[in-house]
Formats: sequence, C-alpha cells, structure tokens
Amino acid sequence: MPDPEQAESEVAAEQPAKAETPEAMKKARAQAPPSGSARRKGTRRKSQGEEVPVGGASTGRKLHSEKERAQKISQIEESISGGTTLKDASKQAGISAQTYYHWKKAAAPASSSDDLKDLIALEEENKRLKSLLAERLRRENAELKRKLGIE
Repeated sequence: MPDPEQAESEVAAEQPAKAETPEAMKKARAQAPPSGSARRKGTRRKSQGEEVPVGGASTGRKLHSEKERAQKISQIEESISGGTTLKDASKQAGISAQTYYHWKKAAAPASSSDDLKDLIALEEENKRLKSLLAERLRRENAELKRKLGIE
C-alpha cells in the first residue's frame, strides 16, 4: 500500500500537467493543417498547390440537360401511372428517387407560369364564346318575335 503523503504529492504533481493539456492541444490544433471540413467548401486538393473544383469531370456525376430532365421525369410519371413503384421507375430511368423529386420541384415553377398563360387564354376564349352565344340568342329572339308578329 502506498504512503498517503506520497500519493498526495503524486496527485498534486499530476494536476498541473492536466491543466496544461488543453492549452497544449489548442496550440497543436492551431499549428496543424486544416482538416477536410475546415477547408473551403467547393474545392478539393489534388496535389500540393493545385485546387480542383468539386463537381468537375473527376467526380463521376453526370450532368443532365433540361430536355433530358424533362424526358426522364415524364418517363417516370408514365411508369408510375402504369403501376410501377417510384423506386423501380427511377431506377429504370437511371436516376435516384431523390433526384426525381429535386428535378420535379425545380420544374414546377416553370409550369405555374404556363398555367397563368393557359388561364388567360381560357378567359379570352370564354369571353369570345359568351359574345357569340349572346349574338345567336338575339337573332333567335328577333326571329321568334317576327313570327309571332310582336314587332
């Protein structure tokens, strides 16, 4: 069994060392090169001084044009209406279900402006048809009045 006085002196000697540890760790972190998360977003180091933007040719991601996106969205929607699950339909189209949702959401605002144009066109057609109907009813009314001899 250790001597109690000796144990107290050992504990006292250990405590200052523990107090210095966090400061030493802070200094070591400040001197260390930045980790992956500390680097600027959107870049990745290829070699010593060269930076390559993320999303370039080396990432393996395929970029789809708006036309391709629209085709894949319509292909998936046709498959879904045919009874296929979204997971299977998106796999068949070659994209993930999450990508499908992102593309569909991005395409939605464009369709709302198309809806507005369609609404305006329908209102104009409605106005035209109402005027044609009113003119036709006036003619029929005038013809009936003539036949009855009211005028």
